[in-house]
Amino acid sequence: MSFDERAKTWDNDPIKTERSRDLASEIKALLPQEAANRGFEFGCGTGLLSFELKDTFKHITLADTSAGMIDVLNEKIQALQVENFKPLLADIFTDKLPGNYDAVFTLMTLHHIYEPEKALAKFHELLRPGGYLFIADLITEDGSFHAHDPEFDGHNGFDPHDLGKKMQMSGFEIVANKIFFELGKEHNGILRKYPLFLLAGKKV
Repeated sequence: MSFDERAKTWDNDPIKTERSRDLASEIKALLPQEAANRGFEFGCGTGLLSFELKDTFKHITLADTSAGMIDVLNEKIQALQVENFKPLLADIFTDKLPGNYDAVFTLMTLHHIYEPEKALAKFHELLRPGGYLFIADLITEDGSFHAHDPEFDGHNGFDPHDLGKKMQMSGFEIVANKIFFELGKEHNGILRKYPLFLLAGKKV
């Protein structure tokens, strides 16, 4: 099932809200006040993470390649009368986007990107000097997390240490590397645990 098809029921899973809330708390704790002006969420989906951060940033741009997700996001923005969000149906690799953001954040999106190094370079380009990058994603797993999706062609998570090295090579100083959440998901009748990491970097 595509993300467009899943958009309408995406918010029905309380675990998605919980992990967004936990990640937002981590971001708030790490983000200096002077870096809370312009935020950019990559792979925003229905905006669950940004809604947890809407009172932290003066303005947030939310980008996704799924029209269905952006449609649901727009409905939520209108219903809740949120005035500091700018949704974008955009591909950061092909569409020209304005830069100079104070922070870029992304949750469970990078493992869907075929070449994550290109994403790191794009994040560096989008950020102002001294801006912050927050990446939250799966710790390397055995492939069971996406076993239900025969069309999945991304990564089975990441080793945060290795990804941190790639961030450093892309021009970031690592400021945090931690496990912040654990997902429970059934596979072959067995409840499996999948830890999520947070890597935070500062553009140098």
